[in-house]
Amino acid sequence: MALYRTAEDLLKARLGRRSLVAGAGASAAFATTGLGRTLAQDATPDGDPFRVAFIYIGPVGDLGYTYAHDQGRIALEETVPNVETAFLENIPEVQADAERAVRGYAEEGYDLVIATSFGHGPAVLAVAPQFPDTQFIHISGYQVAENVSTGFGKIEEPRYVTGFVAGSMAETGSIGYVAAFPIPEVLRGINAFTLGAQVANPDVTVQVVWTNTWYDPQVESSAAQSLIDLGVDVIAQHQDTTGPQQVAEAAGKYSIGYNVDMSEQAPDAVLTSAVWNWGAYYIWAAEQIIAGEWSSNQYWGSWADGVVDIAPIADFVPEEIAAEAQAMAEEFASGTRGVTDIFTGPITQQDGSEGVADGASMTDEEILNMTWFVQGVEGSATG
Repeated sequence: MALYRTAEDLLKARLGRRSLVAGAGASAAFATTGLGRTLAQDATPDGDPFRVAFIYIGPVGDLGYTYAHDQGRIALEETVPNVETAFLENIPEVQADAERAVRGYAEEGYDLVIATSFGHGPAVLAVAPQFPDTQFIHISGYQVAENVSTGFGKIEEPRYVTGFVAGSMAETGSIGYVAAFPIPEVLRGINAFTLGAQVANPDVTVQVVWTNTWYDPQVESSAAQSLIDLGVDVIAQHQDTTGPQQVAEAAGKYSIGYNVDMSEQAPDAVLTSAVWNWGAYYIWAAEQIIAGEWSSNQYWGSWADGVVDIAPIADFVPEEIAAEAQAMAEEFASGTRGVTDIFTGPITQQDGSEGVADGASMTDEEILNMTWFVQGVEGSATG
């Protein structure tokens, strides 16, 4: 289900293979960024193993967010010689619980501890100073320390393309979005999705329902059903499970998956999915640390880096829509377009005020700290 299921697949990508949707290409996506500077086969397998521990918010079988991270863990272990990994599932965003998990791995002598959920951040920052010889990575975080880095990807790029597909397939122009928490990560994703949908239909609306959960299949499924009851044609999501996809299929609606290719769970509904290739980042980070080239950093990888992508577009999507979406995907995968292009004006805010002036572009910092909705989104940006 994940785009890079094996080490061989991942290495092909690192040697220049472009998006599966866009097709094969001659450009080495990682060459321009330094991602994967040292190929795995050049690493030295001698000596003590390099040990990496992962803290997951959900179960590895969620077929969504945690599953995608675990596929990255597997790719890391299979690709980089002499690497050992371990993980803990279902660690909630409660500081005491998360801190216990993070500290436990640090005390066991793991070289790198990766916490994968936004709410794990306070625990990482509390534990890290006590273990200066251990490196820590907080996924989706924003605070760093001497031995704490953050890592994330520009999922807004595939969100934009999947939004175009959704807008093209929404007969009434009404799309529903099951959203987790009203934080910048989720807000900017909804905005990118909406702006992509507006390329297909300028009058499209995206109705947002907040669940205030990352992983709760029942709540997320109920939220999707409430949107379908309002008459939406397509269900999108920023959630960890496939529940909204399955509800859409049961109702005869379309859907856009997230984290991994969700078409197996709802084959008659899923148009495509915005997906993560965490293995690309985890391999790079491990190799940099092993080589002694690592220092505290804030990583925000792009489609061209191979960290994000879209799943294959469903066969039932009309050929002309799929072709236009694939052309968009190729532009992002090749680096000729990026997240800044998505957030270039004119962009109007939900309340009608100017969000981005005509010809101006939001900075990375402004995108990463986004707190408002674009026009066309229905629902509160504050939850």
